Amino acid sequence: MLTTDYKDGAPNWVDLGTPDTAGAAGFYAGLFGWDFQPGGVEVGGYGIFQLGDKTVAGGMTVTADQGPSAWTVYFQTPDTDATAAAVTKAGGGVTFEPMDVMDFGRMAIFTDPAGVAFGVWQPKRTKGLDAVTDVGTLCWTELYTGDVAAAAEFYRSVFGWDISEMPFEGGTYTMVKPAGTTDEAAFGGLVPIAADPVEDSERPYWAPYFEVADCDLTAAKAEESGGKVRLTPVFMEGVGRFAKLADPFGARFSVIASAPVSGP
Repeated sequence: MLTTDYKDGAPNWVDLGTPDTAGAAGFYAGLFGWDFQPGGVEVGGYGIFQLGDKTVAGGMTVTADQGPSAWTVYFQTPDTDATAAAVTKAGGGVTFEPMDVMDFGRMAIFTDPAGVAFGVWQPKRTKGLDAVTDVGTLCWTELYTGDVAAAAEFYRSVFGWDISEMPFEGGTYTMVKPAGTTDEAAFGGLVPIAADPVEDSERPYWAPYFEVADCDLTAAKAEESGGKVRLTPVFMEGVGRFAKLADPFGARFSVIASAPVSGP
């Protein structure tokens, strides 16, 4: 599971690119109780979503010519420039070259060989999100891709992830975790996009999951607020109840009311 004791290769940030920051802020305020704090000119207007006094996501304006509205997942790296070189060597692309964000950290945006965007964050003053796995915060990630084996090899070569197969009724689930950690440190999965009827195989992507107290209520709120329920709430034994949503501007994400963690 995700924790704020971030390990190299694990997600440590997530942000939203949207054509309407005010509209998106209102939507996520109603859905998760987030408060959006716009940034100043020194950070290009990049703002942060807060839950109480904790930063839980970032947000920025993205115009139509810059790309569609979307969530981007960032993974921790000890060396942004070395990661950029690893991405290029493994067949990925560099969308935004490594750059310092004042004294907060160093970042870059890449694409994997299938064209899926992801970022890296090298912590300096800002280690990452202040809260994860709590209600209203990031708790899981999934890559929907056309070739799970190829994706696994790419991300393993870039981040050194340990990758394992978890059996479930009807198949297996490919889980990812930082190198040298146990299954308890798993933070995401790799999913064949063609096997999911609600996904568009031409639009592979990284999906952030946000923890909620009531999946059905959250899905209903999203629809009432102008969003879209892409997958109605589904229960999976030992996992929880989850749904796939999109905000009013088309950014895709998922929510889950996780099953209680069983004791020893």
